[in-house]
Amino acid sequence: MSVNYAAGLSQYANKGKCGIPEKFDTDAEVEEKILQLTTLIRESKHVVFHTGAGISTSAGIPDFRGPKGVWTLEMRGEEPKVDITFESAKPTVTHMALVALEKAGFVHFVISQNIDGLHLRSGFPRNRLAELHGNMFVEECDKCYIQYISESSVPTMGLKHTGDYCLQMKMRGICRGQLTDTILDWEDNLPEDDLETANTEAKLADLSVCLGTSLQIKPSGRIPVLTKKNGGKLILVNLQPTPLDRLCDLRINAYVDRVMKGVCQLLDVDIPEYSGFSFVLKSVNTKPREKCPRMLLKRKKSRRDVYREKLANSAKAESTDAVKCEKTETEDSEDPVPIAIKTEEDKKDVVQLTEDDPDLTDTEDSNENCIPPVNKRLATLISNEGTNEGEECEQLESPPKKICN
Repeated sequence: MSVNYAAGLSQYANKGKCGIPEKFDTDAEVEEKILQLTTLIRESKHVVFHTGAGISTSAGIPDFRGPKGVWTLEMRGEEPKVDITFESAKPTVTHMALVALEKAGFVHFVISQNIDGLHLRSGFPRNRLAELHGNMFVEECDKCYIQYISESSVPTMGLKHTGDYCLQMKMRGICRGQLTDTILDWEDNLPEDDLETANTEAKLADLSVCLGTSLQIKPSGRIPVLTKKNGGKLILVNLQPTPLDRLCDLRINAYVDRVMKGVCQLLDVDIPEYSGFSFVLKSVNTKPREKCPRMLLKRKKSRRDVYREKLANSAKAESTDAVKCEKTETEDSEDPVPIAIKTEEDKKDVVQLTEDDPDLTDTEDSNENCIPPVNKRLATLISNEGTNEGEECEQLESPPKKICN
């Protein structure tokens, strides 16, 4: 969760303004502004959306600077209560609305500061998305730079090695580069490809819409300004004030889910239900020569890999058992000479010699199993009542098994 993400970051003093009171427009004002936004989207040729933590709060993921945000509570000495994980979080109405609007041709690109991975998991195409701060479900090879997305979150943060290796085939075999997470820490540089693409799309946009972001983090929070500099319009949908309020053409103080639902209704676009993890590399609107990011769905272990793991674990277990058996024989055996057993009386004698051993039971079966194996060449004679002196004991055809507890 964003809580674990925030805790995993290094210490940083300047986290922006936190806990600013939220402001809500009236219902009439919201409906009027939704109509204005819909008109602008319909009339624009290149629409870019900028998304922040506010679009994921309805999924149970807390934001950072809201009244109950992670860093707001941290400043108060409190801890947020979260009952959801990144894996169990589901895309919100806003996430699915963006998927539908992109497929319908109304949205051309999304620039996101979120690391929760909900955009890609919702089925939003990767070549229409720039994730400036990383993704909890994406790993990147430090050798060939291909990216892998999986259904489970990465175990590390801060561009560290995750412990896995790249399996991409090359001319001379498998790449075998080390995989690293893509989550940025404070002062880390933004990914070059995503940042370059985001700047290009913002400059091309004649309409930029910011959803659920306070726009306080630089340089991500300044990218929408590029649209204004090139003659485009800027729309802000957020409950708290932002540094770009004075530049925007329209500001909507309402929940983003309500706004996006209203926009889709006016554009006659159906919002699909989330049906599970879905990775889409290319948009249906992709042009023939359009460049696409290098990303693969991380494959599960093959049968060969699973079989090799089982063999390795089995060999390790056998090695451990052998060490235990050797230790038990060394500590518990008083007589290193093997003993041949001929009669039932002999068995009783052996039990008496080993009765102090806590690992042996008093049952007859256990005594038989714990008798040391017989070496035919070193078989000795046992003198007991009922046996003739000098008589060779019978040699067992197969030595009894010894069970080491």
